[in-house]
Amino acid sequence: MSKFMEWVDARFPATKMWEDHLSKYYAPKNFNFFYFFGSLALLVLVNQILTGVWLTMSYTPSAEEAFASVEYIMRDVEYGWILRLMHSTGASAFFVVVYLHMFRGLLYGSYQKPRELVWIFGMLIYLMLMAEAFMGYLLPWGQMSYWGAQVIISLFGAIPVIGDDLTQWIRGDYLISGITLNRFFALHVVALPIVILGLVVLHILALHEVGSNNPDGVDIKKKKDENGIPLDGIPFHPYYTVKDIVGVVVFLFVFCFVIFFFPEMGGYFLEKPNFEAANPFKTPEHIAPVWYFTPFYAILRAVPDKLMGVIAMGAAIAVLFVLPWLDRSPVKSMRYKGWLSKVWLLVFCVSFVILGVLGVLAPTPGRTLLSQVCTVLYFAYFLLMPFYTKLEKTKPVPERVTG
Repeated sequence: MSKFMEWVDARFPATKMWEDHLSKYYAPKNFNFFYFFGSLALLVLVNQILTGVWLTMSYTPSAEEAFASVEYIMRDVEYGWILRLMHSTGASAFFVVVYLHMFRGLLYGSYQKPRELVWIFGMLIYLMLMAEAFMGYLLPWGQMSYWGAQVIISLFGAIPVIGDDLTQWIRGDYLISGITLNRFFALHVVALPIVILGLVVLHILALHEVGSNNPDGVDIKKKKDENGIPLDGIPFHPYYTVKDIVGVVVFLFVFCFVIFFFPEMGGYFLEKPNFEAANPFKTPEHIAPVWYFTPFYAILRAVPDKLMGVIAMGAAIAVLFVLPWLDRSPVKSMRYKGWLSKVWLLVFCVSFVILGVLGVLAPTPGRTLLSQVCTVLYFAYFLLMPFYTKLEKTKPVPERVTG
């Protein structure tokens, strides 16, 4: 084996990559529960790619046969039902894991210097993931798929001058049709996964270049022994690979429980209208996107003007990219920030969850008002951050990690 590895290493840096990114990559020794979600996101990505490949073997991307091919997968293809449910549940699991991963970044300041690029690559993954999920959402060609896509794509029509032409260009037709389905299928299966995989590689490379953050926000590279090894660091392999396996096992228990007992999750993972074939002449009672888009959909509906609503929805995502330059706090971790940062993070999280719930429900005057209040609080968290992070009193950060 050693001779074989010597032969490989002379032609490809296999051992070097193993050492740089696993066996000799030193991570802080105080990782906690929130540090499971990066590896879990990678696990779900692999699940989505593998199950997606198998589903494409039996799926037909045409307006006439798409819905029937999904039924064929569920009823006649051997183990097709579990592959389809693994993929549909995996989509929701992906966003659960990614949202918790992002929350960890907000909690411990993982976006601050020198990790700005790590955060930006992560946000680009999130943006591409939303596009990937939206493209895939149309593929079952059910009622909610069809009308949800119709509503979202029509939003581009609010853009002055080019809006109508842009909308028609995206659809490839005057209405959502088989042409739209076919191009969304191509983007969902080929183009966007390649972009996402590339961004994941860049995200990991950027992370390993500057080193992982930790719950204390302490840079472990500042304290090293005579061999240049961080005093508060441990090799990622075997310590964190074993720890991540524990997280994977627990995650798979929950994931399988949902697949086998609650795959529809009360209509949030698989909506009831989507069990009916797309019908351009029959509009569902209430059109809403899947749960992971609903916070931004609620922001869109909170603004009375269509164009301003689209701008607000886009700004809600765009503001995440400039977060590293909004936080003026001298400390990274929420453990050592002042009470203002803690209160505003809580307000932001509560507002985001409320917006997500409101986005699922049909609008009423009371719900619209609550959406507007939560939208203001959502943006206030970011726009006021330069002030409250600079003015608040922080606690002294320890020299070494505290565990």
